[in-house]
Order: sequence, then structure tokens, then C-alpha cells
Amino acid sequence: MNKIPERKDIKESDKWNLDSLFKSEEEWEKELVEFNKLIDEAAKYKNILASSADNLADCLEYLNRLGLTEEKLGSYAQLKYSEDSSDNKNQERMARYMTAATKGEAETSFITPEITSIPNNTMAKFLEHERIKPFHILLNKLLRFKPYILSDNEEKLLALQAESCQTAKKTFSVLTDVDMDFGTIFTKDGEKPLSQSTFSSFLIDQDRSVRKAAYDKFYNLYDNHKHTLAALYAGSIHLDVYHSKIRKHNSCRSQALFPDKVPESVYDNLISCVRNNLGELHKYYELRKEVLKIDALHLYDVYVPLVSEIKVKHSYEQAVSEVTESLSILGDEYCNTLRNGFLDGWVDRYENKGKRSGAFSAGSYTGEPYILMNFKEDVLRDVFTLTHEGGHSMHSWYSTRSNPFQHYGYTIFEAEVASTFNEQLLALYLLGKAENSSMKAYLLCKQIDDIIATIFRQTMFAEFEYKVHDMAEKGTPITLETLRTTYRNLLKDYFGPQTILETVSDLEGLRIPHFYRAFYVYKYATGLSAAIALSERVINGGEKEKNDYLGFLKSGGSKYPLESLKLAGIDMESPEPVNAALAKFSVLIETLKKTLAL
Repeated sequence: MNKIPERKDIKESDKWNLDSLFKSEEEWEKELVEFNKLIDEAAKYKNILASSADNLADCLEYLNRLGLTEEKLGSYAQLKYSEDSSDNKNQERMARYMTAATKGEAETSFITPEITSIPNNTMAKFLEHERIKPFHILLNKLLRFKPYILSDNEEKLLALQAESCQTAKKTFSVLTDVDMDFGTIFTKDGEKPLSQSTFSSFLIDQDRSVRKAAYDKFYNLYDNHKHTLAALYAGSIHLDVYHSKIRKHNSCRSQALFPDKVPESVYDNLISCVRNNLGELHKYYELRKEVLKIDALHLYDVYVPLVSEIKVKHSYEQAVSEVTESLSILGDEYCNTLRNGFLDGWVDRYENKGKRSGAFSAGSYTGEPYILMNFKEDVLRDVFTLTHEGGHSMHSWYSTRSNPFQHYGYTIFEAEVASTFNEQLLALYLLGKAENSSMKAYLLCKQIDDIIATIFRQTMFAEFEYKVHDMAEKGTPITLETLRTTYRNLLKDYFGPQTILETVSDLEGLRIPHFYRAFYVYKYATGLSAAIALSERVINGGEKEKNDYLGFLKSGGSKYPLESLKLAGIDMESPEPVNAALAKFSVLIETLKKTLAL
């Protein structure tokens, strides 16, 4: 396909089916009216929560109804916006949802301060009440926040800011996904469109001139918008600092890690372990330069497959078959549910104009666990992306069926385990099917590159986030120059002296969407480390190990992430899982050398 199609030109069978949320836009409109009416009921719970356990139970049950309705409305609005953010109806619907959600948050903002102000001895009695028992987990988690809860009026003011606080993130998304036109790249197959989604395809092209042209053109357009992008990201950082200060957290990072009950030592251990193993990464880049037979390794050379003669192509249906077969160790329920979801309406499969780049899974308590893809048949990584997002979706599927609404939501820390666990099984499956040394080498490179992308690179991103937030907290101005210098120094450390950086390479720090959700990316690295350990435990174990893992998926938000992982057999407070993953990286490199007879 040499032209990105319009949304209307995509076959219905290739789109997700959102009927589990709403069968029509009219249904959504009616539910929005009901949601606004429900918001108006909030006031009747004010100043009565400490008077009796029944009043508190009434309020918590009300919050469940409100939360279910809001999640359903928001899921539909966000999915429609993601499928085509250039569509006026989708923009308007999203804006109207945000307005209503902001109103709901403002009108219920008194509830958390009022609950946390209930005297400890009174709350202890309430927790023994039969109607309160289903909310024990919710209340115990909420009471941890007691030192950081503000007054009713202050919480309401913060709630009213919710929509405006999305400005930097939304502007970044619209600018990079809709307004920025990257043009086309000339290839042996003719002119092809360059976009956020296709950029990765060009970087794995065997023609080095195509890779260089795509890299230069892509980042030169970012260079044209660098001041705007820097201002947007600086605004997002300052907003993070503002929120951490007013809630009296020690730092932005401590605030971000607090809800998951993750010690900052976990973050620091990750960076330390990875930095201690950068020498192994640099050796790999030397190997890459040798195999590619180039004098100097540039950043546009670090993704192209080293085994050039292997051509990998999967139709979407073939990808579904490969993925579900690779997961057979998890049992029929898991595999059949996932296969049916992949083929019958969970997935929005292909790119169209205005569609969000990349991929995601969006689970909700009411609807199916939908998946956005921009699937390309000639990119093996997209098969891995499909199983990755399928891992998220099955995590949601099990969680919603094993928990009440008030604590079904698992954390992102746990989510990245479920997704990369699937990738480990797919890699093992494909290696087992490899028909020759070239295919084996190709798949070994894929595993190596995944560890680089998910552990080394995401840790580099995590370092960048920590450094720039720390600078802002200490009063250092966040400018285009400080952002670029900080990022460039990290590029030098992680890619090593054998890799050549372009003048525009440090602009990568301005194009990562996850940076607008601060201190998120480290979870990819810890997630893969845990997933490697868990997958080996399940593969080498029996029924108990499989059930321990499925129990982890079913736990939802009933435990803190480090607790649920310990039950599954992994201790992420120890550096051992990260070190073990990095040790596997070294083994993979040695296996690759032997396979390539180097």
C-alpha cells in the first residue's frame, strides 16, 4: 500500500467492533445525559460519611455506579478519537466527555478528603460492617494517601484543572500525528509515505540510503518544530513539579511511584544494573558494525535486521495463528478467548489517516479489551506487537471476571509483565520452528533487539525523565538546549563510542509520547525483566507454575504489584530479575556469534 487510506476506506471487518460499549452514537449521547444526572447526586453525600457505615457504603456504591458509567463513556470516546483524531465528531465527543468527566471529578472531589478525615477508631468500626467489606481493598489503598490529601476546596480546584492539564499532551499528539506531514521516501518499490507509523519500517530497510533518507527527513521535520515541542514538554514537566509540590511529595518521582507502593530503590536498581552492563551493549554494537560491513555505525543502522536474506511476511490472520499457537502452554481458555478476540472485533488492524500511531490495548470493566494496531505484513515486530497487546487484553479479560469493579484495575507495572511474557513465548516458539541457521540468527537478533529496546532503551528514557525533572525541581531552567544536551549525553553513554550521532539525533527526546505521562517508561524495563523470569518459570515448571501465573493475571488490583509478582514467584525489589535478564542478553549474543560462525 503506497498511500495511507482514509478511515472510510478501511473494511469493516478490519475495524474494531465497539458494540460492547455502545451500539450507536445515539446510545452514547443518552448515557452522557444520564452521567450528568448522576453527577448531580454527589452533593447528597456531603458531610454525612463519618456519621454511619451505611452512609459510607451508600457513597461507595454510588461511586461505583458513577465510575462504571464514566469509564464506559470515556472508553468509547477515546477509542473513536484514536481511530481518527482528525474527524470533527470524534474531537467534539472527546471534548464533551472530558468536560463531563472534569465536572464529575470536581463535584465528587470532597469525598476523598471526607473519607480520609474519618477518625481512625471510627473507620476501624466501619470496616467491620458487612456492606463495607467489599470495599476493604479500596479503602485501605485510599487511606495510604491520607498525608497527601488536600482540603475539599483545594481538591475541587485541582479537579477543575483536569481538562486543561491535558493541553500539552493533546497538543503534542495532534501536532505529531495529524499536522506534521513527513512526505514520502523513494524506495526500490516507488514512493512510499513516511509517517509516525511507517518510520520503523524504513529503519529496517536493507537499503542503507533508504534508512538514512527516512531518518534525516523524519528528524528534520522535528527540527522545524523543535521550539514548540520543547515548550510543550517543559510545560508538562513543570505541571508535574506543581502537582508534587502542592501534595507535599518529596519529588515528582516519589509521587509517581507512591500509588503502586514501589520504592524508589527499584527505579535506582534498574538504572544501576543497566549501567553496569552497558559494556555488553557496546560490544553488540561493535558486532553489528562488523556484520553489516560498514565503517561507522549510525543510529539509522541499529534496527535493520543483521540477516538480510531472510524475508518475513505474515498476513494478519497468519499472525493470529502464530501468536495463539505460541501461547498454548497457558491452556485452551486463554488461547481460544484470545484467538476469537483477535478475529472477531477486538482489534482495529491497519493504519488510516488521522489514526493514532503505534499500538495499545484498552480494557474496561464493561467493554471488550480492545486493541489498536497499525499492522504491517512485512514487519515481524508487528507480530510481536500483536501478542504484546494480546497479553494486556487477556490480563484485562481475566481481571474483570475475577474482581469487582472497585479493584479490578491492575497497575501498568503489572501490565508490562503480562504483555512481554507473551513476547517471550512467541520468540521461543518461532526459534523452535526455525528451519535453518539464517532464520535462527534472525530470531536471535529479534530477541536481542527487544531486550535493547525494552530494557536498555527504556531505562535510558527513565534516566532522562529523572534527570530533567530533577533539574526542574532544583530550579534549573528547562529549555530546548538543556533538554537536548541532557538527552545527547545519554545517547553517548548508551550507544557508546562506536556509534555516530547525527546533529538532530537528540531531538528523539522530544518525540516520545510516554514522556507526557511521567515516570511510566521504567515499567517496560522492569516488566520485561519479570516476564523473562516468569516465562522461564512456567516453561520449566508444571501445572502449579502455570496456575501461579494465571492467578497473577486474575489478581487485578487486589494487591500491590510487587506483592502480586511475589506470589507469582518473582521479587522485583531485588536486582536479581534485571541482572538475570541482562545475563540472558549476553548469552543471546554469544549464541548469535556461533550461529553466524563469527
